[in-house]
Amino acid sequence: MMQVVSVNVGTEKAIQSKSGTSGIFKTPANEPVFVGSECLENDVIIDTKNHGGPDQAVYVYGTNDYDWWSDQLDRDLPPGLFGENLTVAGLESATLAVGNRLHLAEVVLEVTGPRIPCVTFAARMQDPQFAKKFAKAGRFGAYCRVIQTGYVSEGESVTMTPYDGDRIGINDMADAFYKKPTDRATMERFLSVPIDIRSRKYYENRLAKLAE
Repeated sequence: MMQVVSVNVGTEKAIQSKSGTSGIFKTPANEPVFVGSECLENDVIIDTKNHGGPDQAVYVYGTNDYDWWSDQLDRDLPPGLFGENLTVAGLESATLAVGNRLHLAEVVLEVTGPRIPCVTFAARMQDPQFAKKFAKAGRFGAYCRVIQTGYVSEGESVTMTPYDGDRIGINDMADAFYKKPTDRATMERFLSVPIDIRSRKYYENRLAKLAE
């Protein structure tokens, strides 16, 4: 059974990265947090060009992935370390597909794609190579849009409804991000499912160029 073990929000803090500050430093909340259409209440997003918005309103990471990383890094890892809003027990991100819905007590989330690691994440982990390590591990966690707003708190059970359509795993999306597919069929397939708006615009632009 999946269960929320931590609800995490971040404040703006200085970081040794090009942005200078970041909201990636997230800590567990001690009370229920309202999940709005674009973010959790009081959660800070600095780089709004690349993060946040309706299709990346909530970032979810699983304890199964955390356990794997704990073994790899040989240390305990606290919830929120990877910048996720919800840490979910029993969840392994590689099993998720675009369009899957996560049902909590009040909130309903829809998976839109993987979290692509960046230099800010590497700075957070104090390892310049961590973005590459994270990508290689294939444990990306999932960005979600909010289908139903409401409060979320530690201890809530989580159930998942599979997407009723073509299955595009979030790892498939991540693989495509790095390999940049050029064939029309692959891009049209990605556009047939509810991917995030940034990815949608990217593939729509690529298809438009093919038509020129």
